[in-house]
Amino acid sequence: MAENNLRIVVERNPPESKLSDLNIKCWPKWGCSPGKYQLKFDAEETCYFLKGRVRVYPKGSPEFVEFGAGDLVVIPKGLSCTWDVSVAVDKHYKFESSSPPLPLPPPPLPPSSSSQ
Repeated sequence: MAENNLRIVVERNPPESKLSDLNIKCWPKWGCSPGKYQLKFDAEETCYFLKGRVRVYPKGSPEFVEFGAGDLVVIPKGLSCTWDVSVAVDKHYKFESSSPPLPLPPPPLPPSSSSQ
């Protein structure tokens, strides 16, 4: 199944300039306490971890990806996984739009000035 090709990308301690360019401090925040959570991502999520430690086990894979405080993480659309949270999480997050924005309608045509 294609799900095995879905990779989580982790950037450890990205520079402050990158966080500022992404405007992360304006993103919504989310947190959870330690525990195991079954999650499915219906849209790509980019998140920046302020606190916490997580091991993510993609469905159908014995391997895991670990990340936590100070990491910028991109989770692909379509990933089903288990989050094993060892230290309570506090993160900023942003979901990418699952569909492209609709195009704007064309401007109205000017009234015809030819009267023959």
